[in-house]
Amino acid sequence: MLLAELHPNALPASTDSLPGAVGEMPGAMDEGWAGFFHRAHRLLPADGLLLLATRQRRDDDAGLTDPLGSLIACARTASFRYLQHIIVAHVHPAADRLIPARPADASPGVAHSDLVALSAIHHTR
Repeated sequence: MLLAELHPNALPASTDSLPGAVGEMPGAMDEGWAGFFHRAHRLLPADGLLLLATRQRRDDDAGLTDPLGSLIACARTASFRYLQHIIVAHVHPAADRLIPARPADASPGVAHSDLVALSAIHHTR
């Protein structure tokens, strides 16, 4: 099992996008998310799990950046299977209520983090 946190400050600018064609997708030697997923896949055994923790980021000029779609697309390209998406609410209990308690470094309005479970697909020959 491998657990990785992709902090919002490490996310690309909201104008960044994935390459258009499969042949243009970066491989294991490249930097960025695609390279990370290819290297993680090499490290995990056939029944290995990758747990990916991240959250949204709110920019003053670009609005809300949600990395999940791009992350999952990069993971699938590197032979990971999407298993589960778990929401981690930033709250604490107070009597019979839950009170928002966002992390100090979270963007305003961000009330949760995301935990995504992925399994490594290993093709047999």
